[in-house]
Amino acid sequence: MAMGRRKTEHQEVLWVAASQLPQPPGHPFYRRLNGVLAKVGFDRFAEEVCAQYYAQVMGRPSIPPGVYFRMLMVGYFEGIDSERGIAWRCGDSRGLTQFLGYAQTQETPDHSTVSRTRRLIALETHHEVFGWVLKVLAEKGLLEGKTLGVDATTLEANAALRSIVRRDTKESYEEFLRRLAKASGIQTPTRHDLARLDRKRKAKASNRHWEHPHDPDARIAKMKDGRTRMAHKAEHAVDMDTGAVVAVRVQAADKGDTETMLETVAEAAQNLAEVRAGASDAAEELKIDEVVADKGYHSNDTMRDLAEMEVRSYVSEPERGRRVWEDKEEERAAVYANRRRIRGRRGRELLRRRGEFLERSFAHAYDTGGMRRTHLRAHPNILKRALIHVAALNLGLVMRAVMGVGTPRGAGGALRKVLAACAAGVRAAVDSMKRSLGRFVTSCRRIRVSRSLPASRHVGVRMLFRTRTFATG
Repeated sequence: MAMGRRKTEHQEVLWVAASQLPQPPGHPFYRRLNGVLAKVGFDRFAEEVCAQYYAQVMGRPSIPPGVYFRMLMVGYFEGIDSERGIAWRCGDSRGLTQFLGYAQTQETPDHSTVSRTRRLIALETHHEVFGWVLKVLAEKGLLEGKTLGVDATTLEANAALRSIVRRDTKESYEEFLRRLAKASGIQTPTRHDLARLDRKRKAKASNRHWEHPHDPDARIAKMKDGRTRMAHKAEHAVDMDTGAVVAVRVQAADKGDTETMLETVAEAAQNLAEVRAGASDAAEELKIDEVVADKGYHSNDTMRDLAEMEVRSYVSEPERGRRVWEDKEEERAAVYANRRRIRGRRGRELLRRRGEFLERSFAHAYDTGGMRRTHLRAHPNILKRALIHVAALNLGLVMRAVMGVGTPRGAGGALRKVLAACAAGVRAAVDSMKRSLGRFVTSCRRIRVSRSLPASRHVGVRMLFRTRTFATG
């Protein structure tokens, strides 16, 4: 076979028949996902809800809504964090080009087109697409909605900590330190003087006094790995029976869990009410009965408000010592009722499942899904991306029910597991054959040795070797 050489120049043809173009097989996961989306009418729904943002006559054709939402889903399935990376990946992969519905002779959308379309389409429309995916889950029997788990995580913001400015004077951190040094009597402070002055200050990174000039929504917060960064807070409400994410909210990272829990539960209840109103009979009984959370969400007001909403709480209670309940009868009743529930068998089971389902949604959406660091600024833009990102996570539950895997990488992993199991079976069979052959060869050698002994010892030794051979073989 001769070696081919790569050509650096090609003569362009004027016309090529479609039958002459190579037809890629495509990715099996994306082919099945396109089949699921086509069966439930995703493109028709996306075009209807986005029709208000497009001109009927004037202007050149833009990116179709179904293509835009698919590209954001690719960010989750491929673990890509930026819109620029998503556009590059879609243009580089023939399988993803087929998933978007483009021919091989067509160019996929550029990242600037994706960004402009995101700015054009309102946040409420992204909420509608997220709710539509919840309806698909309800029709497939993958949404219960009775027991919800609430938890939050931090997302690293697209803002550098060294660029923060004072909220009142708009001066940078170094300018602020120089002003303090001059006020203390150092007219020409050095960097050593500024560092020594900064070490003596308390609460030097307070969100009340500092902000980022280009992303005011970012807050100074401690990340999961212990680093201090500008961050946002993402909060999920997850169905504890199926693992579906019912509500997603992006908030300031310095907000406490007790301040945001009721808002997330209320949004989850609204989403379930819309699913119940628009879905089939299988979703008529969607109603929140129980809420599970960790000890960061426990407070007297939270327990009382959940009791007033007729929702049973299973919230871990921190050790606070002896409590004083004077003029707090409602709070005391709610706290004691929650304490009895978490000590029961049902409470212990739910608290164990909380770590499984809630942490799994964060790992899929932000760690392997690629959104642990945001490349967008301002909460509306980040929430638009997060809603479609988590909607793709919910579609992964549908794909897991259809073909056994929820992501393209999971499909490759399943194939590797099958091949590994086959290889392990072959190795076990070969090892068994080797052991049997070894025992047979050893028996033959022992019999041959017994025949070479003198006649007086021939019979006894041969019987001895036969007995051992039968016992071991």
